[in-house]
Amino acid sequence: MKQKVISLLLVAALLVVTLAGCGAATEGKAPAAPGKKVVLNEVAHSIFYAPMYVAIEEGYFEEEGIELELVTGFGADKTMTAVLSGEADIGFMGSEASIYTYLGGTDDPVVNFAQLTQRAGNFLVSRQPIDNFSWDMLKGTDVLGGRAGGMPEMVFEYILKKHNIDPQTDLAIDQSIDFGSTAAAFSGGQGDFTVV
Repeated sequence: MKQKVISLLLVAALLVVTLAGCGAATEGKAPAAPGKKVVLNEVAHSIFYAPMYVAIEEGYFEEEGIELELVTGFGADKTMTAVLSGEADIGFMGSEASIYTYLGGTDDPVVNFAQLTQRAGNFLVSRQPIDNFSWDMLKGTDVLGGRAGGMPEMVFEYILKKHNIDPQTDLAIDQSIDFGSTAAAFSGGQGDFTVV
């Protein structure tokens, strides 16, 4: 009981300090210099970026003097290309793109800020309704998994292995379609399941 009380007091103290810091930082603060343009290339338009969309719509970036241009890259490879070529200042994508670029021997590697979202935003979708799903139902099926080496595909294979399913032998995973196109391919009749 004593530990719970101490924990609650610490959380309350941290909350008060955090909120006090926010108020002090914004009171009387002049906005940043107007017109600083920033191009942000997101890998996909996703509900996981909802706070950013709200901030854009509510004008929070403008209040800070940032003219934000949001572009959807439709794939980590395309988003990384935009960052490396200077077409984008920031790229929202899985960490794999910056790792591949670094391993490729770039002289100027990108800076990677990890875990902007708490969970992978992927869903496994079935062509047929399933009342009581179990991972074993994927054995012997065709699944559209996304681009080989892409974060959605790697997360999917990780989950399969956690459920004792071998991604190489227990099912057929189509990795020839980039993640941004898997939903369209699935709607067009490809695969028994898809990762979206």
